[in-house]
Amino acid sequence: MIDLLVVGAGFGRDFLHLYQLHPGVGAVGLVEPDAGRLSEAVDAYGLDGGYATLDEALRSGRWDAVHLLSPVRFHVAQTLAVLASGRSCASAVPMATSLDDIERVMDAAAAASGRYMMMETALYQREYLHAVRLRDTGALGRLTYLRGSHMQDLDGFPPYWMGYAPMQYATHIVAPLLGLAEARAASVVCFGSGELLPAHRGDGSNPFPLESALFRLDTPAPLTAQVTLSFFENARSYTEGFDVYGDLGAIEWPSVEGAASVVHLAGPQDGAHRGRPIERREVEVPDRAEVLPGPLRPYTRPGRYRPPGGRPALEVHAWHGGSHPHLVHEFISAVVADREPAVGPARAAAITAPGIVAHESALQGGRMLDVPRY
Repeated sequence: MIDLLVVGAGFGRDFLHLYQLHPGVGAVGLVEPDAGRLSEAVDAYGLDGGYATLDEALRSGRWDAVHLLSPVRFHVAQTLAVLASGRSCASAVPMATSLDDIERVMDAAAAASGRYMMMETALYQREYLHAVRLRDTGALGRLTYLRGSHMQDLDGFPPYWMGYAPMQYATHIVAPLLGLAEARAASVVCFGSGELLPAHRGDGSNPFPLESALFRLDTPAPLTAQVTLSFFENARSYTEGFDVYGDLGAIEWPSVEGAASVVHLAGPQDGAHRGRPIERREVEVPDRAEVLPGPLRPYTRPGRYRPPGGRPALEVHAWHGGSHPHLVHEFISAVVADREPAVGPARAAAITAPGIVAHESALQGGRMLDVPRY
C-alpha cells in the first residue's frame, strides 16, 4: 500500500476520490497554491495532508508517489523534482513540449528509483477499449486508414493557453491511433490553417489556430494517420475522438460528444451489385469496469461520492470516456509491483514527440520531417 499526493485542485479533484477508494492506496494528500481551494478540498474530501507547494510536500518526508495535474508549463520541472526525490511520478499530458525536454524526462526516469507514467486518458476511454476489441476479434480486418481530431474553443481560458501550438497537445489523438495500429509515427507532414487573432497570439511563436498532419506509420504495409487539432477561430463544438477504418469494418466517433458511436460492417460482394453492402450501426459503447477494483467500478460514470468521516456526499465527474479509474488503477498497480507502467517513459515519448515534430513541420510550410524513435 502506498501514500499518494495529488498536485492541483482543479483537474485533480476528478482523481481524489479514486485514490481514496483504491485498495492499494493509504493516505491521500493535495498540493494547491490557492489557500482557499486547498482548505476547501482538504475539508471536503477528508484528505491526509495539504501543501501550498510541491517542494514543501517533497520535503515533508511523506508520500510514495505523486500525480501531477498542474498546468502544462510545470510538467517537466515537477516531474524531474518528483523523480529526483525517489518517488514515482504520474503526469498529465503532455510529457513535454520540446524534444529536448522529452530527453530530460527520459534520462531522469532511467536514473530514478521510482516509476514514471504519462496519464493518457485516450488509451483507457471506453471508445478506445471497444475499438481494440473490434480490432482483436477481426471485425475491422486489415487496418487501412486512421484519423482523429481534437477541436476545442479556448476563448476565456487562462492566459497561458493563448498562442499554444495545437499540435503540442496532440497526444489525446496520436495515442489511440498509434495504439490501434500497434505502430509508431515514422514521419510527418503538417500544415497550419487560419490565422490567430491578436487576442489569441500569446508570445507570437505560433501563428496557427488549427494544424492538420499526416503521419506515416512504421507498419509493414503503408498506413497513414491524419490528426487535426484546433483551439481557436473554429466554430465547432468540442470533440476529442478518432475514426479507424479496415477492409472489413470501421468505427467512427460520434459527431456529438456523448452520443452513440457508429460501426460500419462490410458484407461480401454478391456479383449482382456494384460495391459491397455496408451495414451501418449506432452502438452504445460499453464500459470495461470489470477489470477495475470493486470500489472504483461505479466511477467510470458520473455519480456521488461519500468521503470518509461522515462528510457530505460530493458530485463527481467521469470525463474522458470513463478513463480516470483505469489510469489510477494502472499507475498504482505498477508502483506497488515495481513494474513498468503501460504508458512508461518510452511510450510516453513515442506519443508526445509526433505532435512536437508536426508543429515544426507546419512552421516550415509543410516540410516532411522524421519523428525520433524512442
